[in-house]
Amino acid sequence: MADKAKSPAKAGKSNVAPKQTKASFGVFIGRFQPLHIGHEHVIRQALEQVDRLIVLVGSANVARDPRNPFTFKEREHMIRSAFAYEMAKERLIVEPLDDHLYSDTAWTAEVQRRVHDIVLAEGNNGFAANGLDDFAISLAGFGKDKSSFYLKLFPTWGNIQIESQFGTFSSSDIRERYFARLCDIPAQVLSSGVIEQLEEFKLSDEFKALLAEREYLDAYPEEWGEGPFVTADAVVIQSGHILLVERGRLPGKGLLALPGGFVNRDERIRDGAVRELREETGISDNKGQIPPAMLASFIEDSRTRVFDAPQRSLRGRIITHAFLFRLPERRKLFDVKGGDDAAHARWYRLGELEPQMLFEDHWSIIEQMADL
Repeated sequence: MADKAKSPAKAGKSNVAPKQTKASFGVFIGRFQPLHIGHEHVIRQALEQVDRLIVLVGSANVARDPRNPFTFKEREHMIRSAFAYEMAKERLIVEPLDDHLYSDTAWTAEVQRRVHDIVLAEGNNGFAANGLDDFAISLAGFGKDKSSFYLKLFPTWGNIQIESQFGTFSSSDIRERYFARLCDIPAQVLSSGVIEQLEEFKLSDEFKALLAEREYLDAYPEEWGEGPFVTADAVVIQSGHILLVERGRLPGKGLLALPGGFVNRDERIRDGAVRELREETGISDNKGQIPPAMLASFIEDSRTRVFDAPQRSLRGRIITHAFLFRLPERRKLFDVKGGDDAAHARWYRLGELEPQMLFEDHWSIIEQMADL
């Protein structure tokens, strides 16, 4: 008589594979201008609830100004200095996130792409085996802050809401004291590595330029008021190039900008765009400066747009109207020369522009108008 086979249960074994726990990722989005202990609290609390935390550093593609004084690399350094252990253990992943001022859809899509690529890369590294289904993703943030708005954009993600334990101070409060040359930013608000980095930055030429700009902006409302003001900008395209000026004055001295400016009391906005284009670039051909009527004939009326983000300018409430000038394609670009308050005017290849080169929201305007 044959021996009876031992049952798996009696043998202490099971035919059922153990249930796999999903590897979890948290996502924390912020500008960190600068990183403070409130941010650090969220990161630490989130790391207690997830396997790995993705920190997306916003406004990574903008030029320095008093609202965004630190580059992505500088803010990444702040985070690395505060979380050296977590970075070494590869539990903290820091990535840049660009602004898309006039499209929540484009911004949401970029967040999704960043997270998707990171999660899949971790899967390929053996962190999980079967693609996105192996992962649980949750958005982390302060309770009852703007994270609640972000959650509406990512309905399939979980929610890690963390209560603040450090009062109501913010990065903007720190920046205000920083540029007011006040040395009494409470030490308990910033970690030692961030304090050291801010003190070192005070010795740089970049800080001096930002300080001058901050003082200019503080005085601006007293002289001109807070608006709303109406401006016109010219987006001039010819043969894969765009016509830009270098700003010769504060604010944004040295940055590239669209030709444009404030509309006069007695002119139409369209006429203001043509006038500013001629004054700031002297655009001409072999017969001399191009007449206003000819320039106006190059405007694509269907591509005229209003750009009115409330925070688009630190000077005040400035609403601009952008006009797309589509110049005829030819082997030789029209001649240009800087004038008025422009240090210079030049043609730039569209494919070689970087967002950090542009003043205020002019990169966002070019993206929208030139279909980049």
